[in-house]
Amino acid sequence: MKIQLSSVMVDNQDKALKFYTEVLGFVKKREIPLGEAKWLTVVSPEAPNGIELLLEPNSNPAAQTYQRAIFEQGIPLTAFAVDDIHQEYARLKKLGVEFTMEPTNMGLTTAAVLNDTCGNLIQIYQVTAN
Repeated sequence: MKIQLSSVMVDNQDKALKFYTEVLGFVKKREIPLGEAKWLTVVSPEAPNGIELLLEPNSNPAAQTYQRAIFEQGIPLTAFAVDDIHQEYARLKKLGVEFTMEPTNMGLTTAAVLNDTCGNLIQIYQVTAN
């Protein structure tokens, strides 16, 4: 058994695709129409056959409540690893990304939290010690 797909609920798939590709740097893997929505995934350009991130439309009222609650509490929905957090933070800031937490040393990692513009806070982190 292995993890091959993970989801992030988004309020708008087209806006999410633009943010996750043009800003974060992922690449579109699949786009399969499913009525009003689509099966829309992105992957890391470093691992095009690796784990896919599904940009899943959040039309479920219960999921919307959950998404809003954890966002308002400042809790990241998921986390992405980066090689150099300070470099990535600077790159994203130049692109206008809003951060709710600047790079912060947390012992074994340094982490920052950003707003994905689609209803989620996302943590980026760099392992700083073994």
